[in-house]
Amino acid sequence: MTWVTTIWGEGEQLDILQMSVRAFVMFFIMLALIRLGGMRIFGKKSAFDTIVIIMLGAILARGVVGASPFFSTVAAATVLVVTDRFLAWLSERNKTINNLLKGKHLLLYKDGHIIRRNMRKASLSQSDLLESLRLETKCADFDKVDKVYMETNGRLSFIMKAT
Repeated sequence: MTWVTTIWGEGEQLDILQMSVRAFVMFFIMLALIRLGGMRIFGKKSAFDTIVIIMLGAILARGVVGASPFFSTVAAATVLVVTDRFLAWLSERNKTINNLLKGKHLLLYKDGHIIRRNMRKASLSQSDLLESLRLETKCADFDKVDKVYMETNGRLSFIMKAT
């Protein structure tokens, strides 16, 4: 057994030192992948970005615990990040692809009326909408609100009336 095998390990039978070394190395690989992917992956929090984050964690964890070959998991994660960057670039240039990948915001309230059809699409109740209104605007009613949108990241945005 070489010192590399002793420290790095093989297969799924890894000891504490081997998993720790792999986790240490994977930390820096993940940091490099995040730099490659850009902070957008963590900043926007769209469904698209959430999928990338979950998949990255799942793929790279397999390399740490030895469930899959280490460098194969790094390669798969790199392909995932490059694909994310490519699709982000593509959606930046094509509105149809952007809407397909990231979705579109929904208008929930306008001209003093709640748009029930869009509330059902968003799976929101009126009490959910009122709760967000209180939390986001510190207002208890819609008197000062012009429009309400559910954004692609799931947050509600309140457009206040011009004063």
